[in-house]
Amino acid sequence: QVQLVESGGGTVQPGGSLRLSCAASGFTFSSYTMSWVRQAPGKGCEWISYIDRGGHNSDYADSVKGRFTISRDNNKNTLYLQMNDLKPEDTAVYYCGGCSDYVCYDMRPSRYDYWSQGTQVTVSS
Repeated sequence: QVQLVESGGGTVQPGGSLRLSCAASGFTFSSYTMSWVRQAPGKGCEWISYIDRGGHNSDYADSVKGRFTISRDNNKNTLYLQMNDLKPEDTAVYYCGGCSDYVCYDMRPSRYDYWSQGTQVTVSS
């Protein structure tokens, strides 16, 4: 059974940190470029980061650049998102997705081969 299972979401104060994990099973994780996408309340999806299959190349949306770090451990079939200096505008449901392209900048779930159930991140004082 193909699954992407997230963990690590929660509520944090502004300026705080969280680390999201996305554990993959049922497919060859190392063969897929992975992305993080988020959806804030009442808004559309926003692509925020991708990392290539080997973990050597990545990119970030301007809104998170310098604060978020994407990484992956292909031995553990797990994708990570370290989020530092969180702001109220980072409040959203965060999703991880796997795509077969070399880069994944798309925010649309339909463009991904695999998609997680999402985890809530709330930044509030």
